[in-house]
Amino acid sequence: MNILKKIVTAGMVWIAGTAGATSLYQPSIYQPYTSDLRPRHVGDLITVMVYESASASTTANTTAGRDAAVGWTTRLPGKNYSGALGTNNQLDGGGRTAREGRVLAQITVAITAITERGDLLVAGEQVLDINDERQQIRVEGRIRPQDVSDANVVLSTRIANAKISYAGQGDLANAQRPAWWQRLLTLFGL
Repeated sequence: MNILKKIVTAGMVWIAGTAGATSLYQPSIYQPYTSDLRPRHVGDLITVMVYESASASTTANTTAGRDAAVGWTTRLPGKNYSGALGTNNQLDGGGRTAREGRVLAQITVAITAITERGDLLVAGEQVLDINDERQQIRVEGRIRPQDVSDANVVLSTRIANAKISYAGQGDLANAQRPAWWQRLLTLFGL
């Protein structure tokens, strides 16, 4: 019976030595249950509500005028000669430019890096194809973690160094571009 106890004990020691136990706790991804679910790591996703509206207007008016006159009179016995020379230079010019743009979109971006101060560097793009028209929205910038809402959303107006581009390709975009010969004439001021 002693031998049987020794064999069983040795077997249990051997089984315990080969069974590797690992912890469920991993410090790199640990987040307490009582904390909010805001993103904190590279690769986490954040939804950006893009609401950008910009408008600019410029008006210029110029008016200038100049009058100059020279006259002379010559008297000879029995005859008087006189003459006048005058110039008139008038300039009246004006111009106006106006531009307005508005973008309203929702895009999810990924955290690409975290700065030493804890700010989140994000980047992402969304491509949408509808009826052979391609629309591409690209967002890039720096976000403070406190600007991310509990629903994991941040407004584009809260992104520092924001680079937001919205571009389209297709028949509609091509129809809005002037033809090559029109661009050439514009180049020469015609």
